[in-house]
Amino acid sequence: MADIERVTGIAKDEAQALGFDLVRVRLFGARPAKGDDDGDDRTLQIMAERPDTRQLTIDDCGTLSRAISDRLDALEEAGQDPIPGSYRLEVSSPGIDRPLTRLADFSDWAGHEARVTLIDAVLSDTGERKNLHGIIDGVELGTIAFTDRKGGAVRFTLENIANAKLLLTDRLIAATRPLDTSGVDETVEEAGIESEYLSSEQDQ
Repeated sequence: MADIERVTGIAKDEAQALGFDLVRVRLFGARPAKGDDDGDDRTLQIMAERPDTRQLTIDDCGTLSRAISDRLDALEEAGQDPIPGSYRLEVSSPGIDRPLTRLADFSDWAGHEARVTLIDAVLSDTGERKNLHGIIDGVELGTIAFTDRKGGAVRFTLENIANAKLLLTDRLIAATRPLDTSGVDETVEEAGIESEYLSSEQDQ
């Protein structure tokens, strides 16, 4: 069984060593049935960002990918592989419609539209709700304040979130435009090849 907690610790250490913030670690896909020769179809997805730009360049992704890969290779050689079997390692920026995984995300993106799925329902003006779609109001005393389109004002904890992400709106696009417009042309060119170059293979 994969030890995602250990992988997350490794990814966080390597990201911080490079001056990045870790956003999310996720392993998805399935291992093949016994006797299947097609190999694993699993991806270890690691999202990180620079605190000042909320993005990573392609070079940043490559550097972080190699650092994490080296740590995982060393553990495999020591017989302590946290993810047995083969998988693909993918390192990337979170993107504009980013996942919301930390309390700081809900503070930083207050006023923006998001979709949130909760583990346990919360009480709203229209009854209990687990699936929310509305505006992030911010964080108060460790609790996330949110205005749902249908249920009105609700509150929930970070631990009660199954999944949360920003929704693409004109306001969000305006808020995430490059700070230095002199690099816009280069950024657009890189974005076109991002899916090809942000991933690296990790065979365990």
